[in-house]
Amino acid sequence: MNDNELKKIIEAVIYAADEPMSLNRLMSLFPEENHPGRDAIKAAISELQQEAAERSVELKEVGSGYRYQVRQDYAEWVSKLWEERPARYSRASLETLALIAYRQPVTRAEIEEVRGVSVSSQIIKAFIERDWVKIVGHRDVPGRPALYATTKGFLDYFNLKSLEELPSLAEIRDIDSINEKLELSMPGENAELAVEEDVAESTDINLEDEAPAEEEKAEVDKLAEPMNG
Repeated sequence: MNDNELKKIIEAVIYAADEPMSLNRLMSLFPEENHPGRDAIKAAISELQQEAAERSVELKEVGSGYRYQVRQDYAEWVSKLWEERPARYSRASLETLALIAYRQPVTRAEIEEVRGVSVSSQIIKAFIERDWVKIVGHRDVPGRPALYATTKGFLDYFNLKSLEELPSLAEIRDIDSINEKLELSMPGENAELAVEEDVAESTDINLEDEAPAEEEKAEVDKLAEPMNG
């Protein structure tokens, strides 16, 4: 098998896969007696990424592997293929998810302490069902509360390779603006745009923010300050 044939095989597999393909999974496709080796596979992926540099789709590495997806510049046009409403998330959901992402591992009580209001169990449940959040242990205190952290599914959905690519806190202080960005920021696998159904509607967590409207700005400020410490 020459390098060009290897590159074509990897390209075909990543295109056809219904989820990101990790390097280990790509390696497992080849028999031991005719295995190209990890370095050759990585080199083929790198070449495919370079070839896609000027195309409307890119070969992107996310948390759980590699996938072809529509470039952000063209997401608005691809999204017109779907009639469903873009996903909308309540302020309570976004703040909870942000706290888990930036302060993980974290308990529900710790989230509530920062937000100053209770966290609906339905919000946590919805994140777990979507494979954005998982229980990674229990805090060694009375009651042994669950510790929550994000998953590779969270990285994949938000188009991240690792948590180090999360935006700075300064960039997410405006919680309400995140919904606008999410509407056009979810490139799907295999050059399709992932248009998710409304989380709040599908999981019965379309909650109004627990804080009164006049306190919303102060609550967002409170969200960011503890995480800067």
